Amino acid sequence: MASIAQGTREAGSRRDGLWLTLLLAAMVLLNYVDRGAVGIAAPKLKDDLMLSAAAFGVVVSAFSWVYAPAQFAVGWLSDRFCVYRMIAAGLAVWACATLLTGFANGFAVLVVLRVMLGVGEGVAFPSASKIIARHVTPQRRGLANGVVAVSLAWGPALGIFAGGLMLRYYGWRPIFFTFGSITLLWIVPWLLVSKPQWQRYERGSGKDVPVSRIMRNRTVWLMGIGHFFNTYGFYFLLAWLPLFLVKERGIPILEMTGMITISYVVQGFSAFGWGWVSDRLVKAGWDEGRLRIGLMCGYHLATAASILGIGLAASSTMILGWLVFGAVFGGIGGAHVYAIAQIYAGPRASGTWVGVMNGVGNTSGIVGPIITGLLIQYTASYLAAFVVSAAIVGTGAIWWWIALPKVEPVALD
Repeated sequence: MASIAQGTREAGSRRDGLWLTLLLAAMVLLNYVDRGAVGIAAPKLKDDLMLSAAAFGVVVSAFSWVYAPAQFAVGWLSDRFCVYRMIAAGLAVWACATLLTGFANGFAVLVVLRVMLGVGEGVAFPSASKIIARHVTPQRRGLANGVVAVSLAWGPALGIFAGGLMLRYYGWRPIFFTFGSITLLWIVPWLLVSKPQWQRYERGSGKDVPVSRIMRNRTVWLMGIGHFFNTYGFYFLLAWLPLFLVKERGIPILEMTGMITISYVVQGFSAFGWGWVSDRLVKAGWDEGRLRIGLMCGYHLATAASILGIGLAASSTMILGWLVFGAVFGGIGGAHVYAIAQIYAGPRASGTWVGVMNGVGNTSGIVGPIITGLLIQYTASYLAAFVVSAAIVGTGAIWWWIALPKVEPVALD
């Protein structure tokens, strides 16, 4: 009887993990649809509101002013309180910020709403990592994070495709009205699926690891620096690529929309594929830590080459080729950095660990857009911005290989 009960509990846990992971993937998809909306709208928004390149860089950067430091607090909270409620509240805040951006009439309002968006979206990744570490077994860790990483690609793909069509035919404001309204609807299935967990995890895991202990751990800071190299290129392309293609290369909005959508769709399939392959290799006896570190190094090298290739390409065909090349490897970065964090931290501390890592890593979203805006404004060209971005991303390959200690659970007690 005991074995039957145990089997029932395990089956229930796997089922909960599946549905929660799928809904988390949908949340991340909406997260990146909304986060990237300002970049999609940029070709018309920037001119309509009379923003300089430097001013637009500040608008993009404003998202991370709060988003990056909020990661420290959200990570700590997700280990100690009901993470399922936190996700619902955060999503409501960022959906409202997205919707209200459609009413923006100037630089100051845009900055305030981007800050508000950063507050709401800050809940996503520490909380998602906490839930995956709690409900998903190590043998399925790569695939679960891969499913979420698919949304890192398909969120921008959906946003670029739908937003590009709206931008072409209706202008930039309907992009924000539509995206914000759709995001709010996600709360309904989340409440239905996660409600059984609310009482069980009302006070987090019940076995707190002091945040000071994690903050004193050298490895989490090393991972944060590695994540900075990881996110710098992502933020660069998300915010500036549509503007570059339309304004610098003269590519029509609909063609730009198709090119970027194709690359993100490919990246989504690559995220799922790399997650599945990595799990198969782990089951075959490969060292999980070294495997995932090696994949991160390959991802950084390929992404750096892709960014440089896009900046130097003279034709739309060459640009698309470099976009697809980067996308084939792009699915690695969004999944394996969190899988590595979950190995180091374990289920008890993964929320706080990812919060610290994300807090350090997403400072790239603060400094990167401002650096890019200044480089474009004062050189009257995008080339320097592409070269700097490629160099920073490429440095990440060296960092992940030499700076990180052996990937295994750290002693937090």
